[in-house]
Amino acid sequence: MPDAPLPPIDLDLRLVRYFTVVADHRHFGRAAAALHLAQPSLSRQIRRLEQQLGARLLDRTPQGSRLTEAGEVFLPRAKALLRSATQAAAYTRAAAQPSRITIGYTANLIVTSAVRDLRHRHPDADVQALRLPWDEPRAALLDHRVDAVVTRLPFPTDRLHVTILYDEPRVLLVPLDHRLAGKESVTLDDIADEPLPRVPDPAWNAFWRIDPRPDGRPAPDGPLVAAVEDKLELIAAGQAVAIVPAGVPRGLRPDLTTVPLEGVDPSHVVLATRAGDHSRLVAAFHKSAEAHLTGPPSVPPARSEDPAPPPQ
Repeated sequence: MPDAPLPPIDLDLRLVRYFTVVADHRHFGRAAAALHLAQPSLSRQIRRLEQQLGARLLDRTPQGSRLTEAGEVFLPRAKALLRSATQAAAYTRAAAQPSRITIGYTANLIVTSAVRDLRHRHPDADVQALRLPWDEPRAALLDHRVDAVVTRLPFPTDRLHVTILYDEPRVLLVPLDHRLAGKESVTLDDIADEPLPRVPDPAWNAFWRIDPRPDGRPAPDGPLVAAVEDKLELIAAGQAVAIVPAGVPRGLRPDLTTVPLEGVDPSHVVLATRAGDHSRLVAAFHKSAEAHLTGPPSVPPARSEDPAPPPQ
């Protein structure tokens, strides 16, 4: 770094965000679609940012785009800049609105009773609930998009305070015509050769695929998926089976069913908050969650006409 103070520069955060999206997609067309922009407009915005910085950040290639050396240097700093801006706005809003809290939750988890209890006990507070993708609880907390999250382990818990609310048995999700459908229960030996879908998260794969198995063997690889709908389609088509929580609501797909899975540890539904957050509303929601979120909603036993979706 130079010894002399650097001259100030006015960076447009909107352009910085555009750059990070292009960098993540490595393709202007896909990035433009994700940003709901026309591709020529996105290209112009990136050129504006490059002019502000005085450096080329991206090179176009036949396969899409790649970061220049300057782009590689700028990318982590650009993401840190956007995080800092988000946190600055969140802290400012918190100071201006001390009676506001946003409760996050992930798919197939119901927080209504705890949220209603918090609203009842703090009628002056603005209490909001926000559904999050299965893999975003930690990022949403640290980015101050939410103040508390009800979700399932596993995920990185550093810089967070995590409380287990209740456990759920894990069950096997299969198509109706699967050889194991209708059995009273199954074990890992029964699915030793059954492929299970993978997601882009090693810890999640290890837990929900039970990979490796207790005897050290790897779980058979299934297709890589990102969306729950894709996972359901693969299972319904007979290309894979999946291990899911027993407490998820049923009825999403009439061509799927669940079978109890014996000999495996349960999944954990948790409440996560930022470590060191002393907000009165966060503390109050913690009490509401522990009092009201004590187990999954009551559901009838799994039947062939009563399927369950996977945990994402």
